[in-house]
Amino acid sequence: MTYIDGFVAAVPTANKEAFRRHAAEAAPVFKEHGALQVVETWGDDVPDGETTSFPMAVKKQDDETVVFSWIVWPSKEARNAGMEKCMADPRMQPENNPMPFDGMRMIFGSFETLVDV
Repeated sequence: MTYIDGFVAAVPTANKEAFRRHAAEAAPVFKEHGALQVVETWGDDVPDGETTSFPMAVKKQDDETVVFSWIVWPSKEARNAGMEKCMADPRMQPENNPMPFDGMRMIFGSFETLVDV
């Protein structure tokens, strides 16, 4: 089964195009190093919660939009090897492809696939 890296972040709404460019430049790097699919989404209907929510998790401000992204890898082993190569790739360095958002508020995790229909 595949292995998934998932990410949620708050991006300044004014930086939508900068985020799209950032993601478009990073996606081929992930693919070159073994990712099967890279998906970047821009929040459209992401409600505030009372107990918990995506906006609460990333401490979203009024002028920000929640993004939800994931990378599909063939396996955990492929992910570990590929991610190590991606993080060493000069195209992924902040001076070459800076994140247009506060990376300290990004949440992420890696997941084993249980069902894929």
